Amino acid sequence: MSVQTGTKRKEGGFAETVRVVVHALIIALVIRTFLFQPFNIPSGSMIPTLLVGDYLFVSKYSYGYTHYSLPFSPPLFSGRIFGSQPQRGDVVVFRLPKDDSVDYIKRVVGLPGDRIQVTHGVLNINGVAVKRERLTQGCVSYEDVPQPVMCYRETLPNGVTYITHDFTDNGFLDNTEIYTVPRGEYFMMGDNRDNSTDSRVLSAVGYVPFENLIGKAQIIFFSIGGGAHAWEIWNWPWAVRWSRMFTLVR
Repeated sequence: MSVQTGTKRKEGGFAETVRVVVHALIIALVIRTFLFQPFNIPSGSMIPTLLVGDYLFVSKYSYGYTHYSLPFSPPLFSGRIFGSQPQRGDVVVFRLPKDDSVDYIKRVVGLPGDRIQVTHGVLNINGVAVKRERLTQGCVSYEDVPQPVMCYRETLPNGVTYITHDFTDNGFLDNTEIYTVPRGEYFMMGDNRDNSTDSRVLSAVGYVPFENLIGKAQIIFFSIGGGAHAWEIWNWPWAVRWSRMFTLVR
């Protein structure tokens, strides 16, 4: 009798454990699909706003949902559900139009119908130069930026401000044609202006359809530098960028 009772208890304990694990997975799936998804930054195209080794949460609900919001992105439907337009200046994760298996993160600078051009490193929107102020202090200097850079505070027409990095005002992408953003699409640029493959390169990125937006970058929850990986906890004391933990993405 005692052996049977013990067996039943073990079976009951195992079943309860399975139920807890399944419930946890369902909750995690719901959160990842409809609320927040974690991403890490593998390149320096958004320096100084985002650094290589930053880990951040992206809000999936900010712009509504597409089939790209679902795990593995099955093409179950087209368009957006509960769609909400991004604002100029939002830092957005999106699927690359040229290869929708790849995630990119850039800043929205051009809305549908806008005319975008860069002249001598200065962003122009609809024929008006964006306000740009040279900074002599506050430039980000991490291991990601080995050489001196020029830093500017840009202010978009809607009042959003952020800092950009420039190595030169006459780089490959500092003087461009005029881009007219098509209806239902957006123009993205990286804050590290001379080291960002973005909408200025039509053959690689180009205009980003509304449907390709995954979500808005909201908060950095972890950051590690020095080429270390997040799982290398023995490097945390000197490699973790503690000052960046739980900072908002702006």
